[in-house]
Amino acid sequence: MSLISTPIPESKPKGIEPVIPLRGVSWQTYKALMAEVGDDRGWRIAYELGVLELRMPLLKHEAPKRLLENFIETVADELEIEILEAGALTLEREDLSRAIEPDSCFYVQNEQRVRGKEEIKLPDDPPPDLAIESDYTSSSLNKLSIYAFLGVPELWRYHKGKLLIYQLVNGNYQLSESSLTFPCLPVAEIVPLIEQSKEIGQRAVVRLFRKRIREILLTK
Repeated sequence: MSLISTPIPESKPKGIEPVIPLRGVSWQTYKALMAEVGDDRGWRIAYELGVLELRMPLLKHEAPKRLLENFIETVADELEIEILEAGALTLEREDLSRAIEPDSCFYVQNEQRVRGKEEIKLPDDPPPDLAIESDYTSSSLNKLSIYAFLGVPELWRYHKGKLLIYQLVNGNYQLSESSLTFPCLPVAEIVPLIEQSKEIGQRAVVRLFRKRIREILLTK
């Protein structure tokens, strides 16, 4: 039996991510729903103070996200540092009544603290050092607020052809022109590379990015 029933949402214009907000959902019901459906699902969740949001990613959402992951992996390789790519790890705090699944997230500075762990639980374990959100639709929740409450130091949001980088300062996010996690990252060049991938392919763009990072590191 389903724990929550909701009317089928009205059809949206082609290319718009389906987003379903469910209100009046207790933490216990949220956890029971997550246990019922398990990890084998195509949608992402966000939860804040009784509101559970379900979102179904589309290809136009996934392709930029995957490139951003590739860029991060490339920088880590060139810097010869370890990172833990935690994917859409469910980040949740019952004491704060908040939870969210980023499109991708990484442990960098705190990689050693979670290395080898089969399960990460906040607040006993640190939150990811960097989270990525790639979306093409509006959310019913203030996701920046959720990430801030969970203590994620840096958030990248790719939205409608723009990459916004937020850094957590005194409990609130501030826009930044550079990455706290990867100061050598040429932020202004990221979006043009993502657009270029539509013409020359993703792997070609990743190779160009690797070459650019090597050029930058040679000047350091």
